[in-house]
Amino acid sequence: MQLWQAFLLVCILSGFGVTAFQLQRTNWLRQVDEELERRVAVLSEDVRGPGPLRPPQGRSPFGPEPGFDRRHPFESGFDAGPPLEPGPGFGPGRRPRPEPRGPWIPPDEWPEPKDVQLSEKALSLFGSVEPGDYFYSIWSRSGVLLKRSTNAPPELALPERSEGDTRILARMREWHREAWHFTEMGDCVLAGRSIRADLEGMRRLAGLLALAGAGVLALGLGGGWLLAGRALRPVDEISAAASRISVGNLSERINMAETDSELGRLAAVLNSTFARLEAAFAAQQQFVADASHELRTPVAVMIAEAQSTLARPRAAGEYRETIETCLETAQQMRHLTEQLLQLARFDAGQELLQREPFDLAEAVQTAVDRVRPLASERGIAIQCDLERSRARGDTERILQVAVNLLSNAIRFNREGGAIRVRCSVENGAAVFSVADTGIGIAEADLGHIFERFYRADEARAGAGGGTGLGLAISQAIVAAHGGSIAVTSRAGEGTEFVVRLPAGAPAAPQSGAPDQA
Repeated sequence: MQLWQAFLLVCILSGFGVTAFQLQRTNWLRQVDEELERRVAVLSEDVRGPGPLRPPQGRSPFGPEPGFDRRHPFESGFDAGPPLEPGPGFGPGRRPRPEPRGPWIPPDEWPEPKDVQLSEKALSLFGSVEPGDYFYSIWSRSGVLLKRSTNAPPELALPERSEGDTRILARMREWHREAWHFTEMGDCVLAGRSIRADLEGMRRLAGLLALAGAGVLALGLGGGWLLAGRALRPVDEISAAASRISVGNLSERINMAETDSELGRLAAVLNSTFARLEAAFAAQQQFVADASHELRTPVAVMIAEAQSTLARPRAAGEYRETIETCLETAQQMRHLTEQLLQLARFDAGQELLQREPFDLAEAVQTAVDRVRPLASERGIAIQCDLERSRARGDTERILQVAVNLLSNAIRFNREGGAIRVRCSVENGAAVFSVADTGIGIAEADLGHIFERFYRADEARAGAGGGTGLGLAISQAIVAAHGGSIAVTSRAGEGTEFVVRLPAGAPAAPQSGAPDQA
């Protein structure tokens, strides 16, 4: 970035400096040329004035060739004479053709001038004869030097002339600027001056422009370096913090003093991300530890039963009891591993779900029928208020959620308690809820009950001997359907879970009283 900025700055400063120098040089040369042209014009007037360079009177350069006797009343150099009276051969007001005063002489046959007399105006323009002032030189049409100022350079020579070119031209010759002009008669007039001091001044100007450009460049690069360093310092801090975090220090955070800047907001987002990563790693570690603990217990039971049985000969009935215990423990392990694999698939997004419309009330009724024997054993009544509501998703997975919630309501309910199950459509969503009259959940534990292997208290932990994964799996299933699951509870009064799912196609009306058991 600094190199690109330096390149752009050099281009801008160079363009500005070259443009300014060229404009100044052009203006200066134009002023010098204007002064030289003014002096050349004055000298040309003196050369054209009365004197040796004027052709003799009565011999017009525009007259007829010698021996040409045609007369013309408007030919220069003739006297028209008095007007004639009207008569034959003449119109009114016409004069006779005058006789020429003498033969016409071409310009190249005019006599060479010997000297040029300068006017007072010309002398005032070339009054000084210092080497650095204006000088002049005049040549005749044959190249003879007629007059020159004393301060004219000794190597000054007659310029080359293009045929018929009478413009005022200019040239640069070493330290001199010169302008010259060839008159119509072929005489050459030249004026010039030394521009050494002006060129040195232009060089000083170029040096000043270059020095100023270098100063601006240095200031711009220095300021850019400081600003870039200050702007990128937070990036270095972020990079250093990320490097420390990458080696395993997940508690490291980026310390940003300016939180309102773009980098400050980025640092805040990164700190939040690092906090979530730390929580995720902590949860993973806790999950691994809890899974290991849950698996270690049944494995220890199986090993203990097998060692105890093999310690001495036993009767067939004792062997059978040991095998049954090992089988029950193995089934618990299988159930736990299946739950762990299911959670792992949900975490990886690999759990396949069916996306079909279904009646949520029917799925909940099926779940109630499955757990009714368990509720009857404990004398718990299940009251159903099921309104047909269409949802879209995997019926078996939603049935799993309903069975899990109903099982928990039975497991953590009191003897002879009640469970109320409702299903309805609310605000375009299919909703079902499960409320019990059990031991409830403490307010401090409500935010953790969906965590894996979390048990609210020893009473709930020992109430049914569950793995602590049921609610976590239920939440993952509902979230995969785009729904939500919420819980409200008061210790000693009961708990209610509410599940909301996206509604599917509208259900056809169905008559009938709600099911109660």
